[in-house]
Amino acid sequence: MKIITDENRIQELLTRGVENIYPKREFLESKLKLGERLTLYTGYDPTASTLHIGHGITMLKLREFQELGHKVIMLIGDFTGMIGDPSDKGSARQKLTREQVLENCKMYQKQASTVLDFEGENPVEVRYNSEWFLKMNFADVLDLTSHFTVQRMLERDMFEKRIKEEKPIYVHEFLYPVMQGYDSVVMDVDGEIGGNDQTFNMLAGRTLMKDMKNKEKFVIAGKLLVDNNGKKMGKTEGNMIALNDAPEDVFGKVMSWTDSMIISGFEICTRIPMKDIEKIKKDLDGGVNPRDAKLKLAFEITKTFLGEEAAKQGQTHFEKVIQSKDKPDEIAELKPQSYNIIEVLVESGLCSGKSDARRAIEQGGVKVNDKKVSDFDFETKSEDVIQKGKRFFVKVK
Repeated sequence: MKIITDENRIQELLTRGVENIYPKREFLESKLKLGERLTLYTGYDPTASTLHIGHGITMLKLREFQELGHKVIMLIGDFTGMIGDPSDKGSARQKLTREQVLENCKMYQKQASTVLDFEGENPVEVRYNSEWFLKMNFADVLDLTSHFTVQRMLERDMFEKRIKEEKPIYVHEFLYPVMQGYDSVVMDVDGEIGGNDQTFNMLAGRTLMKDMKNKEKFVIAGKLLVDNNGKKMGKTEGNMIALNDAPEDVFGKVMSWTDSMIISGFEICTRIPMKDIEKIKKDLDGGVNPRDAKLKLAFEITKTFLGEEAAKQGQTHFEKVIQSKDKPDEIAELKPQSYNIIEVLVESGLCSGKSDARRAIEQGGVKVNDKKVSDFDFETKSEDVIQKGKRFFVKVK
């Protein structure tokens, strides 16, 4: 496999969407310029049935390495997923069964294939860490833990916060970074890519690689996609874009982002050249309407993760339903058990529960036949079109 050492592509790989590189940027840069074929990976714990855009960001960086000829591994954490990564968590994750994690990851490779190439002359390799963890005994675990101190584990900011708040820290949460670090040892990788919130776990892998293989592992900690409050976009915060979302939903969710997220969105969620992104930034600074840039961003993100036809579909829907305030051509139909507006909203899935439905009505976000509903006891009837927000419709039968 020919290794590409183009200077411009290497510089973009080292800078675009990158927060930090360990041990230092020059270490990785020299290896890339020398044309050494590197092996690197990112791990994805199947704690949900779909990947999301946060995972997609790391996949885009992996794709850069793949296109330069390096060996990329997509690691499915089917064992670590049962424990749960404590990174950035105010309390312990709920543990999952093996059956749950295996069910969750069924579609991961298919979803990732819009970004990563699993065929061709340099295919991405898929591995599962149950391959080695299910074979370990307690003596093996004790040996791994001997490479770390309790003081180091307590350096994690989320553990410090829990101690101050008098919240419990469970021993198995200490073991998670040890296990993630051991993934690197077993696969004998040169490097790992992850979000900046994964830095502690990835550096645990550097420790084990040094101690057990006398090898320097590089770590790329990427920038995170955060909302206007500085919170990471993801399933925990309830604001994620899932890679199984409908094109209309992906497009619409991006359009709901704040203007401050436009440039970072282009940088870390698309493959638009950086010189084009700089021009967009310059135009925005010069007073161009941010809506135009956001439309382009929504199209590019939808195209990147769902394909170009999906992006066109999402854009058409947005222009027709949101901008022109028309109804979509096809509206789901429901024959409800009860015609009460609260019950219809919940049964149709437009609202997650009765409290959510009442809140939507109170906030003026529910219409029946284009008229706002304010009465919780409102009774719908056949052929009524219920609308929640700008994008969600159902017709009562």
